[in-house]
This record gives sequence, C-alpha cells and structure tokens, in this order.
Amino acid sequence: MRVEALFDALEARLKARPARTFDLPGRVLREAAVLLPLFEREGVPYVVFTRRPAHLRTHAGQYAFPGGGQEVKDVTPLETALRETEEELGIARGGVRVLGLLDETPTTSSYRIRPYVGVIPGDGKYVPNPEEVDLVLEVPLVRLMDPAILRVERHAWEGVEHDVHFYTHGEHVIWGATARILRDFLLLVADVPGVQAVLDAPLPAGY
Repeated sequence: MRVEALFDALEARLKARPARTFDLPGRVLREAAVLLPLFEREGVPYVVFTRRPAHLRTHAGQYAFPGGGQEVKDVTPLETALRETEEELGIARGGVRVLGLLDETPTTSSYRIRPYVGVIPGDGKYVPNPEEVDLVLEVPLVRLMDPAILRVERHAWEGVEHDVHFYTHGEHVIWGATARILRDFLLLVADVPGVQAVLDAPLPAGY
C-alpha cells in the first residue's frame, strides 16, 4: 500500500461512519473545530501538531491541532477548522484535502471540538502565527502508533473518572483533548488493511 492509498482508505472509512456527537447535560458548550493535518514526504506519512505559546490564557504550552472557536463568519465547523489552519500555519484552505470528521470531543474549557482530518502539502512551508504557535511539530505516523510512547492515567473530570492519554515523542508530550482526538484517529488507521506496509517505509535520518 502507498501513502496515497492509505489516505483514500481513511477517507472512505470516515465517510462511511457518522461521527459521534457529545453533550454535557446542564452545560452549554461552545463550538470549536480543528484540523488533524496529514502529509506525505518521501513515502512516509506524518501528522502535524502545533505548540501553543506560554502567554496564552488557556492550554498554554500544550500541543494541539490547528483550530479554534467557531466565529460568526464561519458558516460551518469545517470552515472554522480551515480558517484557523490558514491563520495559524499559513496553509491555504484550498490546499487542504479534507478526508472526513472524527468523533466530537469536549475540553475542560467548555468547548465541543469537531475534529476534521485533512491532507496538507508536504513541502514544510509553514508560516506560523507567533501569537498562536511557537513550534510546528511533524511526527511520522509510525512513531505515534508505537505503543511504547503511550501512557494512560486515570483522572477525574466532572465527577467522573476517565482515562487520560499521554503520547511522548522525544521531549514532546501530547495529552488532553489533542491526545483523545489522536487516539481516535490512530484506531481508525490501525483498522486499514495493509497499513503496516506504509508504516514500514524507511524513515529519514533523525527519526
């Protein structure tokens, strides 16, 4: 299987399964959307994360997918995700191949996130907005699927205990809502027949 075939298979699976919605009884959740960006470089699929600057009021210093709260001018949640990706990373919305929508997930800051999966150019020509991004992190998909980098802890939120996932890639630790979205995506990837052939592709030096 080639990387393009993997992207095609993910698109087919996302379109065939309705994304699950999420509500918290008695609480109004604000609407948000993110893009889980994928790209191919030299036959290797990657996932892109951003790191939020330390000066931000919420989730400072955490790793995230490009995205944010839905604005009045956004006709759909997808428009929110693409607009925010363009604003944060300089990736034109017309250059994103949208594969589909993952399950909704909440945040502790009372947002309901709709996570879209999309393929972006693999040229690495980002234009990060320093007010929203202080690091762009590219991680080979095979590294994220290595069970050795995953740690799970039990935390309480809204009076209910739940699993919190931590993905550690070198000095970078991905957790919170981003890790929940990532976990859903990785489970989807693992279910694609023949995906191991893509994951076994040689990685560039340094990985």
